[in-house]
Amino acid sequence: MTASEIDYAAVFTALPSPCLMLGTDLVIADANRAFCEVSGRSRAELLGQYLFDVFPDNPADPEAGGAAMLKASLHRVLASGQTDHMALQKYDIPVAGNPEVFTERWWSAINVPVPGPDGKVAWIVHRSEDMTDIVRARRTAQPSATLGREAAMEAELYARARQLQRLNEELRQAHARERRIAVALQETMLHTPDLARHSDIAVRYLPAVGSLNVCGDWYDAVDLSAGRLAVAVGDVVGHGLMAATVMGRLRSALSAATRTVYGPAQALEVLGLYARSVEGALAATAVQVLVDCHNHLLTYSSAGHPPPVLLHPDGTCDLLDQATDPPLGARPEHVPRPQANAPYTPGDTLILYTDGLIERRGEDIDAGLTRLTSTLATCTGLSAEHLAEALLTRLSLTSGANDDIAMVVVRLETSP
Repeated sequence: MTASEIDYAAVFTALPSPCLMLGTDLVIADANRAFCEVSGRSRAELLGQYLFDVFPDNPADPEAGGAAMLKASLHRVLASGQTDHMALQKYDIPVAGNPEVFTERWWSAINVPVPGPDGKVAWIVHRSEDMTDIVRARRTAQPSATLGREAAMEAELYARARQLQRLNEELRQAHARERRIAVALQETMLHTPDLARHSDIAVRYLPAVGSLNVCGDWYDAVDLSAGRLAVAVGDVVGHGLMAATVMGRLRSALSAATRTVYGPAQALEVLGLYARSVEGALAATAVQVLVDCHNHLLTYSSAGHPPPVLLHPDGTCDLLDQATDPPLGARPEHVPRPQANAPYTPGDTLILYTDGLIERRGEDIDAGLTRLTSTLATCTGLSAEHLAEALLTRLSLTSGANDDIAMVVVRLETSP
C-alpha cells in the first residue's frame, strides 16, 4: 500500500488519543471518536464551534485558568509554527446538556501545527490525554492516614507545573524581545544609503532557519567618483549577535577603506589588516567588485569568498575567479592581494552572494556553482529585483536555508 492509498480521515477517527483538528481561527474542524467519548459530545455538536465557546473556564474555579493556558499554547503554535507541549493542568469541562455544571478534569496536552502548501500553519492538531482517573486513583488508593500528604503532594505538583508554564512564557517573551533587538540591530548595520540611487541593484538578506534573524553575512554598495560603483558581500563565521557585531565592524571598515584607497585589492588589504585586531573576524571572507560604468569594466578581488557571477543575455555565465586569496587575517605576514579585470556588455548582470546560496551538506562546491549558473541561465532578461526573487525561488530558498545568505544583483548599464 502506498501513502496515496491511506485513508487519513479514517486514521484520524480511529486514533486512540482524543484529538481535535482546529482551524487557525480555533474553530473545531474535526473531532475523532476518542475525543467525542471523553468530552461527552457528538461530533456534530463540536464541528464548526469555537473551541472556547464549547469548553470555557469553570467560573467556580478561577485559579485553574485552563482555557487561558490552552489558548496561549495554540497562539504560540500559530505564531511560531512549532509544536507546543503543555504541562499537566486542571481544566474542568461543562457537563453535556448542563453547561452550568462542570466536572473535574486533568489533562496532558500537545498542540501540533499542520502546514499548508505555502508553509504557513493551516491547521492545528490538539491531542489531549485525560489524566483525571490517574489523579483520582492516586488519591483513593492511599490509606486515610496518608491521603492528606498525597493531596498536598498533588497540589505541589500542580503548583510547580503552573510555575513551569509561567517561566516558559517569560522565556518566550525574553526571546521575542531579544529577537526584536537583534533585527533592529541588523537592519541598522545593513543600511546602505547609496542603494537608494540605484533602481538597477537588488539586495537580499536571509538568515539561517532557526536563527534570531541575525547573522554574519552582509552586503554593501558605495558610490565613487567618475561613474564608478563598488559592491561587496562578506561572511563572518557563526550566527547570532556576536557574528552580527563582527560583521558590522568589518562592513564599516571596508566601506571606509573603499572611499580612501584605489581598487578592491587595496581595500581588502586594509580590511585584512584590521580583521587581525577584531576578535571573531579571522577566517571571515569577502569579495568586492568595482564597476566602471564608463569603460564597461569590472575590477575585482576576493578574500576566500565564492566567485561572483557575470550573467550574459544569452544565458552563459562567467565566474570572476581570477583574483582569489585566503580569507581575512589568514596569512601570518602581510602580502598584497591579487586583483583582476573583466569587461562587460550593457545588459549583463552581476551577482555577488555568500556561500549559503550554493553550499549543501555533503556536496562539492563545484556542484553548487554548477547549480547556480544553470539556474541563472533561466533568469535572463529579468530586472535585478525579479532576478533576485526568481533565483531564490528556483533554488528553493525563499523560506530560508541551513546557512545565512546575502546577495547583491546588479543590472549593468552604461551609467551608474
